[in-house]
Amino acid sequence: MTPTAPGATLIAAMQRTASGRGYTLDPFQLAAIDRLGRMADELLVPPRRDTPRSLYLWGPVGRGKSFLLDGFFDAMPLAQKRRVHFHAFFRELHQRMFEHADSGNAMEAALEQMLGDCRLLCFDEFHLHDIGDAMLISRLFKAIFARGVVLLTTSNYPPDGLLPNPLYHERFLPTIELIEQRMDILSIAGEVDYRGLESAEPDPFHQGAYLCPGNEAQREALGLPRRPTGGQDLQVGHRLLRVLSVDGQTLQFSFKHLCEGPTATMDYLALVAEHDRWILEDLPRLSSASPAAQQRFINLIDVLYDRRCQLFLISALPLQEALNSAEVADISRTRSRLSQLRQIPVIEDSLTTSDM
Repeated sequence: MTPTAPGATLIAAMQRTASGRGYTLDPFQLAAIDRLGRMADELLVPPRRDTPRSLYLWGPVGRGKSFLLDGFFDAMPLAQKRRVHFHAFFRELHQRMFEHADSGNAMEAALEQMLGDCRLLCFDEFHLHDIGDAMLISRLFKAIFARGVVLLTTSNYPPDGLLPNPLYHERFLPTIELIEQRMDILSIAGEVDYRGLESAEPDPFHQGAYLCPGNEAQREALGLPRRPTGGQDLQVGHRLLRVLSVDGQTLQFSFKHLCEGPTATMDYLALVAEHDRWILEDLPRLSSASPAAQQRFINLIDVLYDRRCQLFLISALPLQEALNSAEVADISRTRSRLSQLRQIPVIEDSLTTSDM
């Protein structure tokens, strides 16, 4: 009897998992599972002298990308594999490179420590927010491919949608070309939204809220603290950031300190690893902020949205009025994401209500 190919076994296992979760997979998901089965055969069936092609799987939120990646990873009978959220890997890479700064090749030393003999690396939620990250990611992808590692990554964006800011996009084109040369690009951008099937729990981001004007009555209705008059310093990596307050999983920032200050996407990624409930005070009319502050705000919302943190955004202006005059790239995506927050109606403060 001819043994079943590992790819066919993997496809069957992923289909059983989907059925057990109540999924009815559409042609996009089925095509992705079929491609993952071929990847399993390429990795597990010898002989093969060259490195199998990597895979870039993209589609909008709710299309089951993480399910496909996790199902493939769990069913893949390969010891030399690693699955990690891209932002967590990127943070670890920064830390390891800092530790190996005197090695002569900090990235190679860091990757040797992080990957060792890894043959399959799975990145979930690959996103790119600023040009500083882009330059390091260019080096990272070249180093990963040079090590002969097969890369599977999921993203909400096609490769040419990465780093869309026209000020920087052209500088990232060589890396986009590298991705397209070394990876198969597969879209699962169908119409079915699988988020409601994946968990009975409410989405934390959707449980956040936009408060205008953010008075005490609105805060009390949501169990939010008052805006402190002072603040404190919070250690993030190797430096300090100014916060209004820290209380367990809850961080309270002002727009001025977080977005007008010299913060970066890596700071937000470090913070969301420890804090999943955020209060951002004093959102101004965004067009009145500096271009750098506007981009930091967009990057922050991307990180909070991607990591499904709970956000309470407070402004004296209605949401659309705060955002409409901004012309920075990607503002339409930010507007769409913030529109998913609950809009809290104005509640009169008891102190300002006349006695009848």
